[in-house]
Amino acid sequence: MALSERQLASFADKHAWQIPFDTSPRHLAGAGDARHVTHGLAAAGWSTVSDPLSPEIVMRSPDLRHRLQFAPQSHTSAWWRLRAEHTDTEHGWYAEFGELVPAEVLAAFTDALIVPPPQQPDPWRPVTSAGWHRVPDGTARSPDSMCHIELRPLSEFRDRPSWHVETREPGHGEFPGPRIWHAYFDEHTPAHLVSSFITALTDHSPLQRGMYDRTGHYNAVQEPSPLRPQQVVDAHTARLKALRAQARSARRQQTKPATIPANARTVPSAARR
Repeated sequence: MALSERQLASFADKHAWQIPFDTSPRHLAGAGDARHVTHGLAAAGWSTVSDPLSPEIVMRSPDLRHRLQFAPQSHTSAWWRLRAEHTDTEHGWYAEFGELVPAEVLAAFTDALIVPPPQQPDPWRPVTSAGWHRVPDGTARSPDSMCHIELRPLSEFRDRPSWHVETREPGHGEFPGPRIWHAYFDEHTPAHLVSSFITALTDHSPLQRGMYDRTGHYNAVQEPSPLRPQQVVDAHTARLKALRAQARSARRQQTKPATIPANARTVPSAARR
């Protein structure tokens, strides 16, 4: 499904007249605009299969293997769900995200699904590079101790560890405060997707939020952004163009017929001689 001019104009109308504020840390920035996710997938050829008049959005990948569900009226803590079906060579997997997960961080996850990085990165590397406190038991926490990343070990129900990310209000002693948002990646979620999410989450660069946008917590720091509103719109448009081009290139590579080496083509004629 190609993005229409009307859909792009709607995004521009909201942000072009909204004074951006640099908001940090990212785990407290709030949900932001969900179209960072849905527009990126649509630009890469994903189609919307849900009722156009429903508040719920369901999108499918061109190969029908991946399914994204956005349910902003969900009665559960998960507003975003992403599933991958089993194939002959790959496990299926599942990931979910809470209401206030920053859309830009989630978009880093879905962008990596469209265009995988050239290498398989270590998900812990961006955590330590960002100055988060990591302990040997497979957990790490942000400098303000409000966001926790955990690689839960094997259990009788799982043959591989799974990733859990939670942002919580400050607690009292050993008791954690109420949960603000969560992200969960099951044991078969590809490592490069988890790494892309964690890299975007721990990035020190602020996220842009409008003056009256809801943040995840009052501890979020907001300052007037040096970016003009139009620059926010232009950055969104440029990202969509890049995703569209990368997705098309990836599809061409998948459908490109295999070429036979020149020396292999000469073997039958040599045999006939």
